[in-house]
Amino acid sequence: MTILEQRFVLRNVRTVQDQARFDIVMENGFITDIAAANTATAPHVYDGTNQYVSSGWIDMHVHAHAKLEPYGDAIDEIGVKQGVATIIDAGSCGADQIEELATEIAKAKTNVYAFLNISRIGLQRIDELSNLAWIDAAKAMKAVCNYPDLIIGLKARISRSVVKENGVEPLRLARTLSDQVSLPLMVHIGSGPPRIEEVLELLQKDDIVTHYLNGKANNLFDSEGKPLRELAAAIARGVHLDVGHGTASFSFAVAENAKLHGIHPGTISTDIYRGNRVNGPVYSLANVMSKFLYLGYSLQDVVSAVTDRAAGWLSRPELGRIRVGDAAHLTLFEMKQGALSLTDSEGESRIADRYIEPKGVVVNGSFTAC
Repeated sequence: MTILEQRFVLRNVRTVQDQARFDIVMENGFITDIAAANTATAPHVYDGTNQYVSSGWIDMHVHAHAKLEPYGDAIDEIGVKQGVATIIDAGSCGADQIEELATEIAKAKTNVYAFLNISRIGLQRIDELSNLAWIDAAKAMKAVCNYPDLIIGLKARISRSVVKENGVEPLRLARTLSDQVSLPLMVHIGSGPPRIEEVLELLQKDDIVTHYLNGKANNLFDSEGKPLRELAAAIARGVHLDVGHGTASFSFAVAENAKLHGIHPGTISTDIYRGNRVNGPVYSLANVMSKFLYLGYSLQDVVSAVTDRAAGWLSRPELGRIRVGDAAHLTLFEMKQGALSLTDSEGESRIADRYIEPKGVVVNGSFTAC
């Protein structure tokens, strides 16, 4: 339902923070009133009884360039159809394809930002940093200038299968490019070389480590399960930790150990694309959020990791709040009681007794039921 030019009410919804119930009134795509529950009227009303409302969910790590294989998917399939208002494409496209992504975005309902892959070829191949000639600074800077409202950072996938014999050198080049364009880095970590310590030492405030809970040998914890000294130093510098679950980058055992040592996610994200959406183990942002409920994080903390904390990193606080006068970016969801099998990237399954189920989303003036 399009609500750009219509008065629309979400009725009797409640917040995670204090369980307060209220009506949210929207008109012309903006929040115009927050009224007492069951009091607001409009030509179009959605009954949200028994549902929670939050600011629109933000998935910080997706792959949304539909034509790419294996790492691609249609924007709205991983966005509004799953209750996600805003997705951030994590380096699917380099300078050679960013125009194609912008064209796809123009046809979608979901709000989209992107990290530009430092390799101009993006994910046309999965070893995109194996040839240093593909790191074309001039083309990258031109792309950033051409799409300032789309590109919010740079992406470097720094693992052995991507960089091949180049070690940490692609990240050094990425660091230089990041400084030149004044945009932060999102760095994919995985199997070495390069050693994870080398990677962490090059990261600065507001850079992102994604896949921080991966179970590979080259991870962020030592043989005794303690956080690496370099990880503690990076966190102290303001480096941001992002989940980026993916097909191969989330381990229940590592996540439990990280929580035990006080290493918590800044943001919860999926690294979703067609294959792991349809066949698992990711399925959806709600599924990944439910894994953190299982791990013992509160519902409020889990929702914060996909709303206000993500919006804060983006420096777009309006995406992480519900306030009169703001554009309406909202997610409706329920807490369901019952057994649900949750599987990590190592093939280990756990049985949760409650889980999150999205019911609808408002973004860019449209309501989409899930």
